[in-house]
Amino acid sequence: MELWFSEFHAPDVKHSIRVNRHLYSHKSDYQQIDIFDTPEFGRVLALDGNVMLTERDEFIYDEMITHVPMAVHPHVKDVLVIGAGDGGVVKELTRYDCIEKIDLVEMDVQVIEACRTYLPENACRLDDPRVHIFFDNALRFIRRCTSEYDLIIVDSMDPFGPSEGYFTREFYGICFNALREDGIMVNQQGSPFYKHDADEMKRCHKRIVSTFPISRVYQAHIPTYAAGYWLFGFASKKYHPIDDFNAAGWKQLNLNTEYYTTRLHIGAFYLPAFLEKMLKEVE
Repeated sequence: MELWFSEFHAPDVKHSIRVNRHLYSHKSDYQQIDIFDTPEFGRVLALDGNVMLTERDEFIYDEMITHVPMAVHPHVKDVLVIGAGDGGVVKELTRYDCIEKIDLVEMDVQVIEACRTYLPENACRLDDPRVHIFFDNALRFIRRCTSEYDLIIVDSMDPFGPSEGYFTREFYGICFNALREDGIMVNQQGSPFYKHDADEMKRCHKRIVSTFPISRVYQAHIPTYAAGYWLFGFASKKYHPIDDFNAAGWKQLNLNTEYYTTRLHIGAFYLPAFLEKMLKEVE
């Protein structure tokens, strides 16, 4: 008998992955955590029935949410990462020698423990001496911070359930206050394809635009996410993601990437007509 894991991308659309083994299943205080071994995508992490990452395509998400702001901000030293308990974003950040401190705020200790055990390639840099892990609610944590970070990466789940508070105008205002005068915030902004996702994406963008003087949306193509088409938000107090982009400086770092390139960086901000129209409606 074949075992399949299915995730609803929309009420009438479902994405299924054949499973070799169900490696881990645990109901934490916050969510249902499952890890599967699959023939096509390797190990898959699902939270509350939604795919968070797969070994096959996680590099796309982690590289695009990390290297885009790092190639724009000229001197990142202190970084706050919200969510990302799997360790993938932290792994990309630790490749930069200029970074002195990475604060990771993850509400669910069980996510980190599960990923340390079953996704060690992702979690391999969580013990880097620059990384400080805080098991806390991000809203409560950030309220205590003022002008402390150069970069905030919001790697949260979709705006439902435990992560709903990370998509509010209050949250973005708190992030704004926690950033230094030239700070950047990036966040995952969902998919614009299915109506329910598109509505949430527009609501999120509207709130960010009302908070930051510079706000742009950029895109990536991730096979296991809804419609295979995903968006990120770039919000900044000072730097423009293209006008202040230092391609030459980033190339000098000689970082080996599988998805991100300096040419792709610019192209990711050129959006299709239907998406431009959506964003203009709320800007």
